[in-house]
Amino acid sequence: MLLFLRSLFGRRSHRVSVFSLTPPKGSNNNNHIYLCSLNGSSQLVSPFFLTCISNFLCFFRCPIGTEASFDKFGEVFDRRWVSEIVREGRWDDARIVNLFSSGLAPVWVPRILVALKEDPPLALKLFKWAKTRVGFCHTTESYCLLAHILFCCRMYADAHDILKDLVTSTQVLLVCDLFDVLWSTRNVCVSGYGVFDAFFSVLVELGMLEEASDCFLRMKRLRVLPKVRSCNYLLQRLSKTGKSELSRKFFRDMVLAGVPASVFTYNILIDYMCKEGDLKTAGILFEQMKKMCIMPDIVTYNTLIDGHGKLGHLDTSVSIVDEMKAAGCDPDVVTYNALINCFCKYERISEAFKILHEMKESGLKPNVVTYSTFIDAFCKEGMMQEAIKFFVDMRRIGLMPNEFTYTSLIDANFKGGHLDDALKLVKEMLQAGVELNIVTYTTIVDGLCDEGRMKEAGEVFKAMLKAGVAPNRQIFTALVHGYIKAKNMENAMDILNEMKGKSIEPDLVMYGTIIWGLCNQEKVDEAKTLFNEMKACGIEANHFVYTNLIDAYFKAGKATLALNLLQEMQEKGINPTVVTYCALIDGLCKLGLVNEAIRHFRMLRDMGLEPNFVVYTALIDGLCKNKCMEKARELFDEMLNKGMLPDKTAYTSLIDGNLKVGNTQEALDLQKRIVENGMELDPVAYTSLIVGLSKCGQMRQARNFLGEMIAKGMLPDVAVYSSLVRMYYELGNVDEALELQNEMVEKGLIGGISDYAVLHVQT
Repeated sequence: MLLFLRSLFGRRSHRVSVFSLTPPKGSNNNNHIYLCSLNGSSQLVSPFFLTCISNFLCFFRCPIGTEASFDKFGEVFDRRWVSEIVREGRWDDARIVNLFSSGLAPVWVPRILVALKEDPPLALKLFKWAKTRVGFCHTTESYCLLAHILFCCRMYADAHDILKDLVTSTQVLLVCDLFDVLWSTRNVCVSGYGVFDAFFSVLVELGMLEEASDCFLRMKRLRVLPKVRSCNYLLQRLSKTGKSELSRKFFRDMVLAGVPASVFTYNILIDYMCKEGDLKTAGILFEQMKKMCIMPDIVTYNTLIDGHGKLGHLDTSVSIVDEMKAAGCDPDVVTYNALINCFCKYERISEAFKILHEMKESGLKPNVVTYSTFIDAFCKEGMMQEAIKFFVDMRRIGLMPNEFTYTSLIDANFKGGHLDDALKLVKEMLQAGVELNIVTYTTIVDGLCDEGRMKEAGEVFKAMLKAGVAPNRQIFTALVHGYIKAKNMENAMDILNEMKGKSIEPDLVMYGTIIWGLCNQEKVDEAKTLFNEMKACGIEANHFVYTNLIDAYFKAGKATLALNLLQEMQEKGINPTVVTYCALIDGLCKLGLVNEAIRHFRMLRDMGLEPNFVVYTALIDGLCKNKCMEKARELFDEMLNKGMLPDKTAYTSLIDGNLKVGNTQEALDLQKRIVENGMELDPVAYTSLIVGLSKCGQMRQARNFLGEMIAKGMLPDVAVYSSLVRMYYELGNVDEALELQNEMVEKGLIGGISDYAVLHVQT
């Protein structure tokens, strides 16, 4: 409709603003209404045509009535009686009722508001009352006229509310059109141009940031610039929403338009650049403001100190403090806290203590943030005694720990395995009236999950929801990880679905955790389905996810699919790690593809990777199982030459392999080396020795190891006994065989000798 009026009366000079009941000179037509434009000209409009215009203007704001006659409006309207009715609140007066019974009432209201402009409170009262009438809606022009009237008499808060109501209630017109109507009605009274600044501020307040930026350009063309305070408000909102390009553009527009930037303007931008890690631009802005004779204040310096410190530029932070002092700006508690935090973050606690000492010498007292920063640093370093000392000291001097203080201590106790101490701190925190935030809840849930106390973790999660604290991705991930560790994949999947139901999208960590859990439970098809879902969401897998899937495919005997995943991984530019190659080599060996495993082992160095003892052990085990003893010995010696100490698994693999090819003495020598190196034989090693020696006919040695195994509290299984029993029968030593069978009955391994069939031990 606005476009229609523009085409009819002209863009700007013929904006409809005041309805006239008096015909222009020379006209004798009393049956028509004249639209008066701001340049003083009038145009004849019939009542029927004006009704049509009213229909358009009020289409989304009010229904059309038919009771009152528009051409008799001048006869019934009188400012005096309208003022009396409004002042006394006699809304049931027949004259006002008839006035608002017409479908043209929204068109008359601007005329009434203009008539009441000398008494703005009355105009506002009428406006508010009219809004409450069923079926009535004000036109945009009414809102704009009233805003001007209120602003003119310095009723700024009311004018602000009217403009805010206008913007939020508009369903059709664009912001630029609202601005045009506000501009076209500016001559209703001499209100100045502050109302346009108020309109601009309303857009910012409502979060209509792009619209506010466009409004600024419109104001710039009309040479009606908003105040620097309002511009700073928009700049701050743009920065907080992370709209980097819009922030930079608006700052440029501001400067080019001639809005004088203040220290607050620069502080907003410098703070944003520091948070973005763009210290170069922050430095340029800092130098620019000094050249423009805008003196940096303590906020400017503190922002730069914190920004450089958080990125590890600690020397630069210190030099900024020196510059700050030279400029006559004394550091405050925030300055010292920023320095202390950064030095603690980069594990330079001794220097942080020096800063604390300087802080005290300057007459400043450490606050809760100071103490909490040190407590957190001590906790992360595992220095719990120092952390507790600071915790006690801060309370001794009357400082109350906050949620950050408690959370650091709770987290450290959980990670140190001090579950009871962690829960005591939670109780103390609640008794002190310190509310748990999402970080605290996540710490507690994660700690309980690590301890396998999933029931309590679930109860804490429910308590959090009851307290009205919204869950985040981290706490869902902690729960999922806990359920997976407890081998409860069903609950883990339920948590994933609950998370999606709350419109929290899973990230790489969440997907990776669940894929890891599914792979561990050999649910490789379900893991691949989730892997495909993750990729469909635009989340690229990392080496951890690929490694888990490759390992799971090998364990499922699907070597081709595993190798395809390795190729896909490399094509995407994701470099396999040593762990990936370990899974690859181990998988190939277990499938008997030893030569392929050796080939990949030799490729490790070409990839810039150095095989660790896990990779060596996996390949040695594979070679031994496939009776490639010479290559296994070479690898074992290579491992020793590199200074890697083989573990029991490597020794056991070699013992088992040597016994399979009849090298009993070499196997026994390896067993002695295990003992000499201070390692204890485990059930797997004893089983390999007993089964292997009995197969080689070394029955006395086998029986000795059996006795040693039992003496150490290890229970031999049926396979161990059966290997001995079988060989005794083969050697014709029935008494020894029966003795072992009776022993098996006593240990509950078999029901009775008559039920026992000698097992064929596969070695």
